[in-house]
Amino acid sequence: MTEHGPRRSPAKRRAILDAAIKVFTDQGYARTSVDAIAAVAGVGKQTVYGHFGDKEQLFLAAIQEARSAVSGPLAGGGAAGTPGIALSGDPREDLTALGERILDIALSPRVSALHRLTIAEVAHHPQLQRTWRESSASADGAVVGYLRDRDADGRLRVPDPARAARQFSHLVITEGRVETAYGMLPLRPERRHAIAADAADLIVRAHRP
Repeated sequence: MTEHGPRRSPAKRRAILDAAIKVFTDQGYARTSVDAIAAVAGVGKQTVYGHFGDKEQLFLAAIQEARSAVSGPLAGGGAAGTPGIALSGDPREDLTALGERILDIALSPRVSALHRLTIAEVAHHPQLQRTWRESSASADGAVVGYLRDRDADGRLRVPDPARAARQFSHLVITEGRVETAYGMLPLRPERRHAIAADAADLIVRAHRP
């Protein structure tokens, strides 16, 4: 015991989240039970409750985990803080690269499956929509930082980088999801590039100095 309660194992938490993502995407939210998740994770049901409280909170955590698992290379902000993507400083080129990475995240199998589940469940669990908004804002951080840097060096004029980044992400993700039936169909590399490039062009033309 610690002064804050029972010590929780990070390894068990990870196992539970991995199991939850698998079971939720295989069976859907309504048919998934905490017992099934515990069995796949190889832990007791009370261990699941001890880490996450209830099935709803576990579902929210699974959504966040699925997004963060694929968004690492996009995390950060600005040209010097965006690992995994080589940035040139040219806004069209760089925003296109960032847009393609955003599509990789949004259309990854786990994120797509959980997003479809969220659409099905949002009427019963309205806070799911807030969770998607919050996790999307976190994933936009690299684009916010990049646009702030381009405003500072005068290549673009971006008075509200957070709003511009959100608009850019929405343009890219919405087009990608519509074209792939919300991740059910593959997106060819040339179409991924074209979607990202079109959105980048719109943002650059809207924020020319």
